[in-house]
Amino acid sequence: MHDIWNPWHGCKKCSEGCANCYMYFLDAQRGKNGADIYRTKAGFNYPLSKDRSGQYKVKSGEQLRVCMTSDFFLEEADEWRDEAWNIIRQRPDVVFFLLTKRPERVQDCLPFDWGDGWENVFFNVSCENQKRADERIPILLSLPFKHKGIMCAPFIGEISIKDYLKSGQLEQVICDGENYAGARPCHYEWVKRLRDECEEYNVTFAFIGTGRRFVKDGKTYQIEGSELQANQAYKSGLSFKGNPIDFKLSNLLGMPISEERRYKPYFGDKCQTCGMKIICNGCTRCGKCD
Repeated sequence: MHDIWNPWHGCKKCSEGCANCYMYFLDAQRGKNGADIYRTKAGFNYPLSKDRSGQYKVKSGEQLRVCMTSDFFLEEADEWRDEAWNIIRQRPDVVFFLLTKRPERVQDCLPFDWGDGWENVFFNVSCENQKRADERIPILLSLPFKHKGIMCAPFIGEISIKDYLKSGQLEQVICDGENYAGARPCHYEWVKRLRDECEEYNVTFAFIGTGRRFVKDGKTYQIEGSELQANQAYKSGLSFKGNPIDFKLSNLLGMPISEERRYKPYFGDKCQTCGMKIICNGCTRCGKCD
């Protein structure tokens, strides 16, 4: 996917949400062990890669989801993180979406010139249930980041975040069910409660997938395939577009990147009914949908 940057791969399980980790499952399908952690070769410098005309492949204004097969703040990645920060530093025109289950490590892992945060870094913590929300969100709120959000995925327990939304710091909430072997159920009522709390504070809520087992009105639905899950999430009507997030992106000289010069995502026919659309970089026009 064009909106993912994995500078390293592999992770160590650390909480309930890790039990049926999709990365471990997919690695096992290839005869690999998801606990083997390594720096990627071809992918490490992806945000700096250029096309034949010398233009960046990742355009100004795009958002890159970082370490989707690991954790940016994983202890085993400490030796590579400064290089990754340096890449992020060189692309102040691109939004880097960081997600972690280890917010307690973040303060000691920030770069020397961090100050009160960089405009192009969107920091999120994973909250799979109330226990982890109450453990991680207070740390998130205490950290020096310009943009903050949470991801409830895999969503395996009812969560209320109303007290945290009152802070005014949270700009986006993402919700997704669980997939693959051992998938635990996601309940419609849980999703609706989160959505209603976000709407009250005008915070964008993105319900991007039902997961494999979705429960509504006491009935469990077995929904196979991420495309169908994203479609059903869209049909639920639970996503909500709140206040826009104002990423003040710039070039290396500090000159602002105007909206007119930023990447404009393209959405094909299939994209129109996908739960991811509300937060997506758009279609890569690979031709597979033709």
